Parts: sequence; structure tokens; C-alpha cells
Amino acid sequence: MLVALLVAGAVSGAAVSASNAPPSRSTDRSPFRSGIRSAAFSHAAIAAAGETVLLEHRTKTSGCKLGARPDRRCSPGAYYSGLTKKVICSASFRTSDYRHVPTSEKHAVEVEYGLAAKSYGSALEIDHIISLELGGSNDIANLFPEKLDAAPGYRVKDKLENRVHDLVCDGRISLRRVRQEIASEWEALYTKAFGAPAVG
Repeated sequence: MLVALLVAGAVSGAAVSASNAPPSRSTDRSPFRSGIRSAAFSHAAIAAAGETVLLEHRTKTSGCKLGARPDRRCSPGAYYSGLTKKVICSASFRTSDYRHVPTSEKHAVEVEYGLAAKSYGSALEIDHIISLELGGSNDIANLFPEKLDAAPGYRVKDKLENRVHDLVCDGRISLRRVRQEIASEWEALYTKAFGAPAVG
């Protein structure tokens, strides 16, 4: 009987001890939870980026001409009013915080340019005309389908986007001018930035 009482008391004490223990911290660091936090932060950053400003009005939404440069009737270029030089040149600026182009929007761009709405892999990219590095908007007016083999293709333009971001932040060219030139004639801007024509 004594043994039974001792055992029962030990069990009861353990239960009380467990109930009084401080709650344990969650150690859940799953990619899913991290993804939720990242998405929430991204949406908050975009909301704080200000209004979308179009360089020109869109006058077409179908029959757009596909080429190395965007058809400006469909894709004139656009930027976020709050993404000023001070913001995009700050050490904390990350384009990933502002990148949000859902698949449905990418397909809408493809259809406007007479393409089938589907994934093209690395052969084609739905590109920002005014790049995110320059405060470009995710609005459809700032997107166009750019082929890898467009001669020059999207990888060449990517190189230009990084270069002119540095030039803007160094004070060697104005952000307003770069936005206008990359939207209207990015190959000519490439030549100015690198001293050689865009090839590739």
C-alpha cells in the first residue's frame, strides 16, 4: 500500500510540475511559415512604395508588337512614386521586397503580345521595363515579354539595369532621365553606360 501511495504521489507531482512549467517557445522554422512572413513584408513594402506613375498612357491592350524593345503603345513604362533616389540607393533597399508579378499578370502580358499564356522557361521573361532597381512598378504598363535570344536579350538588359542603378546612386545621371531612356531606347542607354553597343 505504501509503495502504491508513493508511486501515485510521484505521478501527481510530475503532473503538477508540468502544469506549472513555463510554456515552451515554438521552434517551427518551416519554409512555409517563413514564406508567409516574407510575403506579408513584401506586400507592406509595395503598399509603402506609393502610387504607380505611367510615363505615357496605354493606348493598346492587344496586338502588341513583340521585339527586343517593348511596344510603348502597350507598355510605356511605369514607376512607384515613393521609390525615390534616396530609397533605391539606401543600403537596406532590396528589389525582392517589391517584386510581385503573379502568374495571372504574366499571362495577361503574353496574351497582349499575341503569345500563348503559358510558361516559357528561360526562353522568355516577363521583364520590368523600368527595372525594380530603378523603382519600377509591377503594373502591367511596366511589363513586356522579353526573349533570351532577342538580340540583345533580357540578360543584356539585366546587366544594364545594375549598371545604371550604380550611376544614379553615384550622382552621374538623374533617376528621372534613366527611367525615360530605359523605357524608350534601352539599347542606346546601354551604349552610353558601357561605351559599346548591346550585344548578346
